[in-house]
Amino acid sequence: MTTLKLTKQDIVEMTAEDVAIIASRLEQDEYNTPFEALEDWHLLRAIAFQKEELAQPYIHLLDIEAYDEA
Repeated sequence: MTTLKLTKQDIVEMTAEDVAIIASRLEQDEYNTPFEALEDWHLLRAIAFQKEELAQPYIHLLDIEAYDEA
């Protein structure tokens, strides 16, 4: 399985379909190496920060929990 190498500009131009493909790969978890999975995870995380509305349906894949820094 191959992963995508994207820049910040590429993330801005991503569509809901692009994000669904990344999420699908993460859900299938059929990567050749753990590093490929990590790349997709970091990409989905970057999308969640820059285009939250696209990543919202897949936020469970990021396992992000709210925490109090106080």
